Amino acid sequence: MSELRLTEAADRFGGTLLNPDGCFDSISIDSRTVMPGDLFVAINGENFDAHRFIPDIAKKISGAVVSKPDTSLNIPQWVVEDTSVALGNLAKLRREKFVGQLIAITGSSGKTSVKESLISILAVTQFVHGTNGNLNNHLGVPLTLLSMRADIDIAVIEMGASAAGEIDYLCSVAKPDVALINNAQTAHIEGFGSVEAIAKAKAEIYSGLESDGIAILNADEIWSKVWSDIIGDRCCLRFSVEDDSADIFAKEISEAGSGCYSFILCLHPRLGSISGEQFLKLTMPGLHAVSNALAAAACAVAVGSNLSSIITGLSTVRSVPGRLQRFKLENSYTVIDDSYNANPNSFETAIDVLCCCDGHRIVVMGDMGELGNYAEEAHQNIGRYAKNLGIDSFLGVGALSKIATDAFGGDHFQNQDQLLDALVQKIDLLNIPATEVTILVKGSRSSHMEGIVQALINQESMPC
Repeated sequence: MSELRLTEAADRFGGTLLNPDGCFDSISIDSRTVMPGDLFVAINGENFDAHRFIPDIAKKISGAVVSKPDTSLNIPQWVVEDTSVALGNLAKLRREKFVGQLIAITGSSGKTSVKESLISILAVTQFVHGTNGNLNNHLGVPLTLLSMRADIDIAVIEMGASAAGEIDYLCSVAKPDVALINNAQTAHIEGFGSVEAIAKAKAEIYSGLESDGIAILNADEIWSKVWSDIIGDRCCLRFSVEDDSADIFAKEISEAGSGCYSFILCLHPRLGSISGEQFLKLTMPGLHAVSNALAAAACAVAVGSNLSSIITGLSTVRSVPGRLQRFKLENSYTVIDDSYNANPNSFETAIDVLCCCDGHRIVVMGDMGELGNYAEEAHQNIGRYAKNLGIDSFLGVGALSKIATDAFGGDHFQNQDQLLDALVQKIDLLNIPATEVTILVKGSRSSHMEGIVQALINQESMPC
């Protein structure tokens, strides 16, 4: 990133400077990974206070942002009321120095897949900076902005939210030129109360656009009219799986093997010189991947990408780890790792992908979190959904997953070790070759289902 000075931050946002001014070009909030010359921002959490680690790293860092100054240390210290807010303010300074375009992406599901697809498209012709992992909250977005190199052309920033007002804050920091809501579903409903409240909270990303910003609208969403009203007179590009009047749409969608789909990607003639259509086969599985691809294509069109770059980027993007990533074990079963997270809609989508597989199909479920009063109904619905689609076996671990296994007529276990033992025995007892068995593993982050995935693939394997 380009160099910043603490005096610049203090002059702009207030606070007090102790000791000589400090300049820095990298920031850390983790004392365990701090690098020489970093500015250290001491974040206070519910169960920790990073201030106590500053003496241990004082010789490494170029300065510190603190709410509790240490006068015994002869390092630059910017003393502020709230260090988390200060981190956001530093990111604002970095954003103001960035001359490229910034695309912001939010949604209940598919954010990361769209982000990675878009980065793959843009990287064909430009130097791109994007959100790393799940750094999409009030700390992650500022850190993403502050890690931008001075020579990048364009930034792709993922934004998450668990309550109203969070997207609004992130937009005040990131100042997007292009904004997308991929969808609004039941993820994190506990913090919002209803899907309608989620849809309204996600719409803060459109309100965060300047008058000359470009909104990307999913015309297939039931909330599209509500969002369109918020977009108002801003430029808007619509994408759709179903509507050929949209700016970016798909036609001739067909299943192309291994749960992946192909279609003709169409850019409407009204887009002028970049209009056209071309066949595309996706590398990511699931019918939902078609919509995600269109979302990425629409964002790319908004910043000037042509059809050739879009096709090249979407043809080469790889599955995101933990998100429907497929592992074929040598002479054994296939594992579909969708353990990164879960909500009711994404779980149904994952089951749809499993249904495209031949042979014996097994769901291994961990609890879905943050569903509030909807939790029991949601888990029951997943069990019923899998049963109705003809899934062969259903195993669960966790208190809420028992509701799902009961609805399916499956097997529930007290812990992952018990489940794994039973799963291996079940596969052994099946009177079919192991190569004809596919196992979907999915649950919320709090379920730690990645442990089951690792245990299953703890042998020589390759992603496919």
